[in-house]
Amino acid sequence: MLTQTQIDQFWRDGVLTVPNAVTSAQLNALNAEIAGWVEESCAHSEPFGPPTLDDRPRFDMGAEHTADKPALRRVNNPSDISDAYMDAMSNAAMTDMVNQLIGPNLKFHHCKINLKLPGSDTTVHYHQDFLFTPHTNDDVVTALLMLDDVTEENGCLRVVPGSHRGPMLSLYQDGRFVGAVSGAEEVRLLSESIPVTGKAGSVCLMHTRLAHGSAPNGSDRSRNLYICVYSAADAFPIARNPMANPNEGMILRGEKTRTARLSEAMIELPEQPRSASFFTVQGQESAEA
Repeated sequence: MLTQTQIDQFWRDGVLTVPNAVTSAQLNALNAEIAGWVEESCAHSEPFGPPTLDDRPRFDMGAEHTADKPALRRVNNPSDISDAYMDAMSNAAMTDMVNQLIGPNLKFHHCKINLKLPGSDTTVHYHQDFLFTPHTNDDVVTALLMLDDVTEENGCLRVVPGSHRGPMLSLYQDGRFVGAVSGAEEVRLLSESIPVTGKAGSVCLMHTRLAHGSAPNGSDRSRNLYICVYSAADAFPIARNPMANPNEGMILRGEKTRTARLSEAMIELPEQPRSASFFTVQGQESAEA
């Protein structure tokens, strides 16, 4: 699925965008589910839905959410409740691409949908995923499947190429886990960042240590991402999954192992969210009844 040039680019930059990561039928099925969930959210004024494995609401809305202007911003582990999302996570070209990067033995960690509906205020402050989900080694890839055409206007991801080869940046401020780098560090990262755009059905493959963030959606078009986190089978979590799910550790390609591969690193362990999504960890309140 990937050429050697693309594989080399991923390991050099820590990021690679590839078109046609799912079929048109898969993409249509994913978006049909989202349309139903957004409509369902209009009947709610606070996080709702069948609870996750750790008993948190599955659906989270921003504080600006109303029935007339929904701001659904997170669906936790949609593969738990949707055959379409399970299929895309496990059986898409996207999965095979990740397997090329960190296989031959590949397993699943968690997934979520981050939505930026028109008029929503959702921001993703700069961070590195590995410090939310540390493992015994960093052969961990976040695959961000674009469910819409993604542009700079509708709040695309911005990444800092090569930052996966640099230091791990603290997500603590004044001793409190805030899930984001300091303000001064964010200014620096923003100045070094580039936009990641693409057509619906494209995937952004991102190394777990790559620094990234994104601005709110300033357009009249949605920007929704299906985000799946995969690891090499010999990468084992050293902190509890912040998105607990019954499929954690599922072997998607190759074989299971009981041998952990260790990489030397100093890692600040995260604190686990108690609310519906990590957006509240970063200081963005959920809707309230």
